[in-house]
Amino acid sequence: MTNQYDPFAIGFDKFFDRFKELQTQTAKAITYPPYNIKKNGDNTYVIEMAVAGFGKHDIEITLDKNTLKIDGHVKRDANDDKNYLFKGIAERPFSRAFTLADTVEIKNAELINGMLRVWLDNILPEKKPRKVNITEPSEPSQGSYGYLSE
Repeated sequence: MTNQYDPFAIGFDKFFDRFKELQTQTAKAITYPPYNIKKNGDNTYVIEMAVAGFGKHDIEITLDKNTLKIDGHVKRDANDDKNYLFKGIAERPFSRAFTLADTVEIKNAELINGMLRVWLDNILPEKKPRKVNITEPSEPSQGSYGYLSE
């Protein structure tokens, strides 16, 4: 496939393929539970999710390849619902998925006062400029990359 985005971007094939895949996915209107994504500094992010009524044993956070998935399911007895006169706190199961870049790592997750926070770090390798020496082969080889020996 030809790189239609930028003919000078070499090695970004997987990125462009993933971007195209994300564009073509149908977006569902999921609003529960509400969440925020905050940027703290240049390379740190926090996903905040309001999960009132859920304990840490009711929430599972998994990372599979580049997908961060947060699932919640409250385990209650059927008899618990009989004691409520009114139940306005939603404890329905949920699943949220976030696509992370290859360089993003999960640093920590905490649940305080009904707010789940997942801390993410974008670990970027330091890229310093360097010079590349140009060499001349002493003899032409048959196994060179696409070059024919004369």
